[in-house]
Amino acid sequence: MRFEWDPRKAESNLRKHDVSFQLASQAFFDPFVRYGPITFVGGEERWSVFGEVAGTLIYVAFTTSGEGDEERVRIISARRATGSERREFERR
Repeated sequence: MRFEWDPRKAESNLRKHDVSFQLASQAFFDPFVRYGPITFVGGEERWSVFGEVAGTLIYVAFTTSGEGDEERVRIISARRATGSERREFERR
């Protein structure tokens, strides 16, 4: 799995949410990772994931392309999970 993102979007996300896409990519490796519902934006399928990184629960919106060793994850947005999202994550 390879991660990619738009550098301008990554910079904007860091300013807005104080979460880097580099940090967000680590959420996928949480052994308790949870995938959220799929949404469609402008005809594009978007996924979401919740994973803990350094004690912080992170929400990541992303798209995928390719398969197997060639799978690419394009991060669109990342932020700290809300209180209600954290409670839901911990209940599972």
